[in-house]
Amino acid sequence: MFFVPLMLVCQACTYRLSLDGASIPPELKTINVMFFENTAPLVVNNLSQLFTEALKERVRSQTSLSMVRGEADATMEGQITGYGIAPASIQATTDNRAPIAGLTRLTITVKVKYTNIANKKYNFEESFSRFKDFSGALSTQEQTLILDINKQLTEDIFNRAFANW
Repeated sequence: MFFVPLMLVCQACTYRLSLDGASIPPELKTINVMFFENTAPLVVNNLSQLFTEALKERVRSQTSLSMVRGEADATMEGQITGYGIAPASIQATTDNRAPIAGLTRLTITVKVKYTNIANKKYNFEESFSRFKDFSGALSTQEQTLILDINKQLTEDIFNRAFANW
């Protein structure tokens, strides 16, 4: 008796689900992920390319949407607005010198505008920010840190756009 109403509800569902729990309206078939320009005061030469490709790969690998240039059912666009390095913890010194950073924090902020032509209630424009703490020289770890932060950022953006439960 319980299964009959449940079956009717399931037959009326208008969303297809991907393996990661994304809810994609069936009328959404294409997406255009545009290039994210780096407008942050501190610029890393390949950050725009790395972030844009990471976001495209997240959408490609976790949805059945076709990636297109130009007109699409949905569009993601924006810019990298922040790339900052700051002390995350202070380490005292014993010889009356100024304290030094025990850990340093790399933070990346991205402003994203998502436009869903099929269903405007899912449109948004907001900033996403993630960080990673590290010790030692930035120069030897920077690319790995960027990849880790990009993974976190693209997950947040993907979930905001497609996990509309």
